Parts: sequence; C-alpha cells; structure tokens
Amino acid sequence: MSAIKAINSKAEVARAQAALAVNICAARGLQDVLRTNLGPKGTMKMLVSGAGDIKLTKDGNVLLHEMQIQHPTASLIAKVATAQDDITGDGTTSNVLIIGELLKQADLYISEKDATQQQCAIIFRNKKDFGLHPRIIAEGFEAAKKKALEVLEEIKIKKEMKREILLDVARTSLQTKVHAKLADVLTEAVVDSVLAVRRPGYPIDLFMVDIVEMKDKSETDTKLIRGLVLDHGARHPGMKKRVEDAFILTCNISLEYEKTEVSSGFFYKTAEEKENLVKAERKFIEDKVQKIIDLKDKVCAQSNKGFVVINQKGIDLFCLDALAKHGIVALRRAKRRNMERLSLACGGMAVNSLEDLSVDCLGYAGLVHEYTLGEEKFTFIENCINPRSVTLLIKGPNKHTLTQIKDAVRDGLRAIKNAIEDGCLVPGAGAVEVAIAEALAAYKHSIKGRARLGVQAFADALLIIPKVLAQNSGYDLQETLVKVQAEHSESKQTVGIDLNTGEPMVAADVGIWDNYCVKKQLIHSCTVIATNILLVDEIMRASMSSLKG
Repeated sequence: MSAIKAINSKAEVARAQAALAVNICAARGLQDVLRTNLGPKGTMKMLVSGAGDIKLTKDGNVLLHEMQIQHPTASLIAKVATAQDDITGDGTTSNVLIIGELLKQADLYISEKDATQQQCAIIFRNKKDFGLHPRIIAEGFEAAKKKALEVLEEIKIKKEMKREILLDVARTSLQTKVHAKLADVLTEAVVDSVLAVRRPGYPIDLFMVDIVEMKDKSETDTKLIRGLVLDHGARHPGMKKRVEDAFILTCNISLEYEKTEVSSGFFYKTAEEKENLVKAERKFIEDKVQKIIDLKDKVCAQSNKGFVVINQKGIDLFCLDALAKHGIVALRRAKRRNMERLSLACGGMAVNSLEDLSVDCLGYAGLVHEYTLGEEKFTFIENCINPRSVTLLIKGPNKHTLTQIKDAVRDGLRAIKNAIEDGCLVPGAGAVEVAIAEALAAYKHSIKGRARLGVQAFADALLIIPKVLAQNSGYDLQETLVKVQAEHSESKQTVGIDLNTGEPMVAADVGIWDNYCVKKQLIHSCTVIATNILLVDEIMRASMSSLKG
C-alpha cells in the first residue's frame, strides 16, 4: 500500500509502471492529435467552442491554446509546446511529436523483458518491471542532447540575410500554415514589412508592423501598406475624402470642452457674466484651432499640398467646421497604439502642446484617402518616405480565413526576425533530424554501459519528423525514410524529403530553410520534459478537498 494512503485514505495513487503508462499514454494521445498537422501537406482541424464558434486551423500553437486539455501530463506538454512558440515563434507541433516519440521509444526499452524474466514474473507473481531503469534512459537522453547540439552547430549555415534568402525562409514557414498560392502572396509582404522596420544596431520591433483585418474580397488581395491604416474616418461631411502630397500633424490635444480635473465651480451673478464665461471658453479652444490653421497657411501657401490632423483626443463640431473651411482633414480619437506608429511612418513628432508648434513637427504622406466598407470606414495613410512602421492589410471573405492568415503572418514575421538575429539557418524538410539521427547512431558506440540504449532511443525519436512529413504527403513512411537515409550516407549532404515526389533532395539547394534557434530550443525543451516525465514513479491526487466529508 502506498504511504500516502496511510495519511489520506481517499487519495488516488498510480505507482511505478502504472504511473509511467499513464504519462506515456497521455503524451502519445496528444501526439496523435497533432501529427496530421505537420508540414505543408498537413490537414486542418476544426475547433468548435461551447458557444458554437468555429475555428479552422493547422497551427499547433492555436490548437493547444484553444483545446481544453484535462489530463495533467498532456497539459504539461501543451504548456511546454506553447512556451516554445512564445520564445521562438514556431516548432509547437514538432515539440509535441518529439516528446511523445521520446517517451514511446523509452517505453520500448523500459518494458522489455527476456524469456527468463517473463517466466520468473509468472512463477513468483512478481509485477516488478525487469526492463531498463528510466534513470539510465534519462542519462542516455542527456548525452544524446549534448551530441545533437554539437551536430546542429556543424550543420548550421551562416548566411548574409539578403532579401532572396529571407523570402525562402518566410515561404518555408508560411507554407506549413496556409495553401501554397496564398503563401506566395504573403511571403513578399511579410519580408518587406520586416525589412522596412529593421534599423541597424537596434533589435527588430515587430509591434511596428501593424496587422489590420478587412472582411473584403479574396485572401490573395492581402497586401503591404507602406504607412498606416486607421479603422475610422473623418467626422465632417465637408472634409476631403482623398488628399495627395499631404503634411501630417500628429497631436494629443483636446479641442473640445472638458471637465476640470479637480472639483471646482464657476459662480456668476448676471446673464452677461455667464455669456462672457461661455465666450472665454470658446475662445480658448478657437485659439488652439487658429494656431493649426496658421501653420497650415504657412506651409501650404505657395503649393497645393494637403494638410491632415490626426488627434488622439476629441475635436468638437465647431472646430471640425473651422478646419474643414480651411481645407484641413481632421481625424479624432485615434488609438493610442497608432500614435507612435504615425510618427515612425510619416516622420515628424507627436505634439502635446500647441505652444511650440512648428514645421519640424510635421510628417509627410504621399496619399491619404478614406475607404468605406459597408458601415465601416478606414483611413489609408500611404506612400510615406522611408517608413519605420508599416501595416499588413489582411483581406478575406470571412472571419475564419482572416484568423488563419493572421496566425500565419505572425509566424512568418517571427521566422524572418529569428533568421536576421541568428545570422544563420539550417536546412528544412526533415534534413536536420536525419543528419542528427545518423550522427547519434555512430556516437552511441562511444558510450559505455546501457546508457547507449538511451542515445539510440533519442536518435529513433528524432526521425518522427521526416516520417510524419512523408506520411502526411501520402507516401510510405518507411520506404521514404530509407531512401533519405541512404542518400545522406552516400552524399554526406543534409538531405531532406521532397514532399511533391517523395524522393530525397538537398534542402538547401531548393531553398527550404528552418530557423536555427527553433531547432536548438526544440532539442533542449523536448529532452528536459521527456526526462522529467520518465522519472515520475508515482502520481498522487490527495488534495485537502478529498479529506472533507
């Protein structure tokens, strides 16, 4: 009897082999859910919420976030996989597959018994497991991890991250999330957006790439706007809907009546005093508006250039009317997150006071126009000079498509960012896993004792990636894997699987690249979690609530 039973008779306990079996079953169950999603030829999953909302996706990170996972071990693996996405932006599905396969391969050695041991177990009714101890497997995993990271360092290829290379990186990432035709459209937009916000000597800030959804036309109409798209329009019917060659004034100034910030009151004795008070308040706001009009007259006097005011705070109807009479387009209540982007996209600086208003505060945009879609209005600020903030305008016929593209674009942006920051890449299409598995098969002979079985289990587990890629593409996984391994042994090149033909190919020559940091994180996290789960020999559910009643 378990010791915990003496303390809490209502405790639920799974010990030794039973605990391991429960954990491995959970890992393999999660693996079976996600394995069909891997790669460009992977299938989709439909998630239906309790409210009946539908989400179509093949993104492992989205699936693990949206699914309600109750099993504690499966939940642990899901959290590790989503942490992988938070850190590197990719590799969620691969993480789950490799952890599940590591536990499966370990189980083959742990539960292995020879004929004599099986007879002893029958005669003495001894349920003790005679296979390899999980600690020895864990030691083998640790040795294999160190060797795998060394091989990864040798395989990685340092590249100057030119646009052509980044296009290949983005295409490889996007094709695993959306169909090939759409991936080609998104690839150029995603790469150009990262290159636009990239500044030498500074980390890449992907928040400067704004993603705006528009339920309109087809998904292949998604495009990059070298500027900003605001989800509202001008509030005065007399203002122009299209302004070319425009100065942009970004400000955070109240151009309307406001309540005082402290509790205060104004007292007057006569109607004249009240009238003077109203006039003084009105004059205070009109003086602010006049300063904007004066600046517009100053910079646009000798030309036909336009003038646009984008204000974070409110603008009342009287001010809008005054601005419209002088040909100024004014947008009020712009979102706070767009204010920094406006300065980076158009130039100039955001103004908090009109006292120091000058020409240096103004930005520039080649075109500002309003687009109406049903009841919604969008304001496009385009053709900016060297914008350091851009917008990816995602179009699609329905919400499912927009969400799917948005998730894919985020992964594509992270893939390019990783490639630029790493300064190196590794071949994709399962080439890395095949190369590491072969190196480990040779390395295991240098490991003394039974720990070499752990190294062999690690090598076999990594091959789950090329196997599933082949299987999801409709090819015989064993035949395809044997071909790739034979080609790798003969050519000594990093050979992957051509998913269109099922034949071996040199992934680097075709332009199929994976991120180095994703593979490195994958090997680290999978080994740690698989080892921890293997070393669990007792699962207890004995909370305080079970003692009540």
